[in-house]
Amino acid sequence: MGKSLPKQAILVVNAGSRKGADLFAEARDKLIAAGIELLAAKKCKTAKSMETEVKQALEKAPMVIVGGGDGSLSSFVDYFIGTDVVFALLPLGTANSFARTMGVPLDLDGAVDVIAKGEAREIDVGCINGDYFLNAAAMGLAPKVAESVPHGLKRTLGRLGYLIWAGWSAANFRAFRVKLEDGKRTVRMWATEVRIANGRFHGGIELIENADLKSGEIVVQVVTGRSVAKLGWSYFASAVKLKARHQTVREFVASEFTLSTKPRMKVSIDGEVGAETPLKISALPDGVTIAAPRD
Repeated sequence: MGKSLPKQAILVVNAGSRKGADLFAEARDKLIAAGIELLAAKKCKTAKSMETEVKQALEKAPMVIVGGGDGSLSSFVDYFIGTDVVFALLPLGTANSFARTMGVPLDLDGAVDVIAKGEAREIDVGCINGDYFLNAAAMGLAPKVAESVPHGLKRTLGRLGYLIWAGWSAANFRAFRVKLEDGKRTVRMWATEVRIANGRFHGGIELIENADLKSGEIVVQVVTGRSVAKLGWSYFASAVKLKARHQTVREFVASEFTLSTKPRMKVSIDGEVGAETPLKISALPDGVTIAAPRD
């Protein structure tokens, strides 16, 4: 059985996330009602102010509850590494892929219940060019969509808005060359998307079923070939769990990778466009302690 979670915490919510502004007061009240002593509760309107609040909270509380989408959660995981502070999450974003990977309910009551009654669990984190992340990164069509999707479409329609914009963006998208090295072999291939996975979910869909948060390894999954239609078929086959879904991708598992592309590609890390190829990819075993549901 895992270690019990602290009863004292600080709540920091991204008011710019899809549900953050609307649910802040309700989340605060439900956490208190569930027996969590909130030393502070902060609603942040900018990424900079949220960064400041999270850094300060780490020095004052044994557990910090971060409310927001995958991008918010992953942006601040770096500050938890090397500390004993528990990272707790309220999934208030669009896809909430990391919450799905952890088995944290997406509704507010369920997420609060995990924080109040769950367990402290150490998990691996991924690292790309020195930047730590919780769940998954991608290059190809995904960063193009993440970087260009209109905020109003994302906020109003959520995952459906992403899908609509992805279809629109695919018309001008071209395949790219990938070179992947793991210290033992070098593989070259054409690709329409590359997923770098610590967790199983990407875009709210379970795409990388072999990813394991306790393995000490990263999974690189490549949608091979040059057909954008095949990429769409890969997403559909994975979403509805067709047996043929494994035939659309190649998977590579190791603790470290070097990855380069032609042309150079931007990378979306947990939904936020960040690094650009070439990449140094690695896993940090037991890098952070998460508030998780009890098994």
